[in-house]
Amino acid sequence: MDAAGVKKPTAGQEKDRPWIFRTYAGHSTAKASNALYRNNLSKGQTGLSVAFDLPTQTGYDPDHPLARGEVGKVGVPIANIGDMRELFDQIPLEQMNTSMTINATAAWLLALYIAVADEQGADRTKLAGTTQNDLIKEYLSRGTYVFPPKPSLKLTTDIIGFTYSHMPKFNPMNVCSYHLQEAGATPVQELAFALSTAIAVLDAVKASEVLNDEDFPKAVGRISFFVNAGMRFVTEICKMRAFAELWEEICRERYGVEEERYRRFRYGVQVNSLGLTEQQPENNVYRILIEMLAVVLSKNARARAVQLPAWNEALGLPRPWDQQWSLRMQQVMAYETDLLEYGDLFDGSSVIDAKVKALKAEAREEMVRIEEMGGAISAIESSYMKQKLVESNAKRLEGIERGEQILVGVNKYLESEPSPLSSGKDSGILTVDPAVEEEAVAKIKAWREERDDLAVEDALTALREAAKAGANIMEPSISCAKAGVTTGEWAAVLRDVFGEYRAPTGVGKSARMEGDDVSEVREAVNKASAALGRRLKILVGKPGLDGHSNGAEQIAVRARDSGMEVVYQGIRLTPEQIVNTALEEGVHVVGLSILSGSHLALVGDVMKLMKEAELDDVPVVVGGIIPPADEEILKGYGVAAVYTPKNFQINEIMKNIAGLVA
Repeated sequence: MDAAGVKKPTAGQEKDRPWIFRTYAGHSTAKASNALYRNNLSKGQTGLSVAFDLPTQTGYDPDHPLARGEVGKVGVPIANIGDMRELFDQIPLEQMNTSMTINATAAWLLALYIAVADEQGADRTKLAGTTQNDLIKEYLSRGTYVFPPKPSLKLTTDIIGFTYSHMPKFNPMNVCSYHLQEAGATPVQELAFALSTAIAVLDAVKASEVLNDEDFPKAVGRISFFVNAGMRFVTEICKMRAFAELWEEICRERYGVEEERYRRFRYGVQVNSLGLTEQQPENNVYRILIEMLAVVLSKNARARAVQLPAWNEALGLPRPWDQQWSLRMQQVMAYETDLLEYGDLFDGSSVIDAKVKALKAEAREEMVRIEEMGGAISAIESSYMKQKLVESNAKRLEGIERGEQILVGVNKYLESEPSPLSSGKDSGILTVDPAVEEEAVAKIKAWREERDDLAVEDALTALREAAKAGANIMEPSISCAKAGVTTGEWAAVLRDVFGEYRAPTGVGKSARMEGDDVSEVREAVNKASAALGRRLKILVGKPGLDGHSNGAEQIAVRARDSGMEVVYQGIRLTPEQIVNTALEEGVHVVGLSILSGSHLALVGDVMKLMKEAELDDVPVVVGGIIPPADEEILKGYGVAAVYTPKNFQINEIMKNIAGLVA
C-alpha cells in the first residue's frame, strides 16, 4: 500500500489490455484508402474504422444523379466487390478488427466484406469487427436511412441471426448514441434514446425467433454501443458508468441474461466532433484529449475501442499527419502512463455516485415515456424523439450565443496569433480531387460491361424473392456480391420491395427563443416583410445526400421564431427539386446547407437552375464546412452570403438574410 492506502501494482502484475486504437478514415478511392489504412497500421493502429462515402451509405452507384458531388468526399466509395478487394488489399481480414460505419446498406457492405474474406481464404468464424447498423439513430440525427423503420429493423435482425451462426466474434449491431449528442442530445437523452433503441432491436430479435432461447443471451453479449464523449468531463464519466449499470440492469431484468459476461456494456467511442472549432483550431487538441480521458479513466466503464477526430476536422478532411497526431495521443495515454495498472479510480466517490444515480433516474423516466408510446419505433414515427433533439440543440446553441456556455476562441478570448498549423498551400486540410468522381463513374460503367449479366440477374432475383418472403437476406446478398452486383442495384431491389421513407423533421414546433436576443431580428424581418408587401419567406434546402440536418433545422427554427415563413422539406433533395419548390412557393431567399464537401458542384447546379427559372433575383445563401477559397468560388457563382462554423450567432445570420432580401 502507498501512503494513501492504495494498493500498488506488484512486480510482474498483468496490466489491463489497451483498448483498440482506431482512426475513422476513408476518402477518394478504395486504392487511396487502402494505402492510408496500411500506413496507419504500420504506425501502431490496432484496428480499422472505415468511413464510406454518402452514395455508398445510401445505396447509390457513383453514376446516379443523387451521387453528384458526393463521391469520395466523406469516405471511400464502394460500388462492388472489386472496390472492396482494393480496399483491403494486403490486409488479412482474419487477423483484423474492422469497424464499418454503415447503416441502411449494412447488410450489403457486410456481404461484400465476407465475400472478400472468402477470397482471402479466411475462416468466417475468426472474422472480428462491427457493423454500426443502428437505423433508428439515422432517422433522428445522421440521415442516411433508406427504408421505413420496420423493414429496417428486419434487416438488422437478419444480420444478428446470420453473424451469430457464422461469425461469432463479430458485433452485428452497434447502437450508436454518438450522433445523438452531435444532434444536441443531453446526457439523459443520449442514455434513454440509445438504450430504447437497443430494447427495440432485442425485442425484434426475440419476436423474430431467429435465435432460440438458449442462444439469445449469447447474442445479447455481442450487442455493442458506439458513444460520444463531450467536454463536460465529470458528466461524461458518470454517463458512461450510468450506461454500463443501466445496460446490466436491462439485460438481467428484462431479458433474463444470467451470465455476467453477456451483460457487459461493450462500447467503442469517437469523442465529440461537434465541439471542434474553426476559430483557433489548435485548441481542439486539448478538447480531444480531455474528451478521451472521460472514456478511458474509469476502468469499470472503459471503452474497448477509441477513435479520435483530428484537430482540423472543423476545417475539412484531415491529412495523414493529422490522423497520426490523434493516434499518438492514444498511444501516449496507454503506454506511457500507469493508467492500466490500477483498478477503477472513481469507485467510492460520493460525487460520482450521486451524479450516476441522478442520470440513471432521469434516463429511466425518459425510457418509460418512450415505452408507453409503443417503443423507439413509435417514438420515431410520431417525431417525439426528433422534436426533443431539435429543442435541446436549440437550447445549446442559444447558450453559446448568449455567452452562457463559453467556447474559448469563439465567444471569449478571441484574440489570436496566426496559426502555423492551418497556413501553407494546403490550408491545413486534405482536399478530394474532383476527378475522383469522373474516374468512379467510368470505373463502374466498365465494371458493368465486363461482368456476367445473367449471373447478376439470377442473384438479384434471389435477393428480391428473399426480401418478399421475409427470409434472411444475408446469403442472397453474399451471392450478389460474388456475382458482381453493384451497391445501387442491391439497394434498388430492396427499395422496390420495402419502399423508401422520409423521416419527420422535428421543426414543426419551433423552440420559441424569446426576449431581447430575438427582438432586433424580428424588427428587421418585419421591416423587410413590410417592404415586400407580405411575410418574408425562406426556403431551407438540403441538396445532395448529406443527412447531417442539425444546422438546417436550427436555421429553420430560428427563422420561424424571427417571424419568417419557412419552407423546410428535410434532407436528400436534388437541385431540381429545390429550385422547383422555390418557384412554386414564391420564396424570397433560398438557404442551402451542405456539410459533405459537395458544395461547389451542388450549389453550382442550383445557381444555374435558378437562372434558367428566372429566379436569379432571389438571393441564395450557403452554410457548411467551406474553406475560404471555396467561399470566393461560391460568391463567383452569384451566392449572396456564405456561413461557416465561425458564424455561430444565428440571430446575426437572420438579420443579415433580412437585409439581403430588403
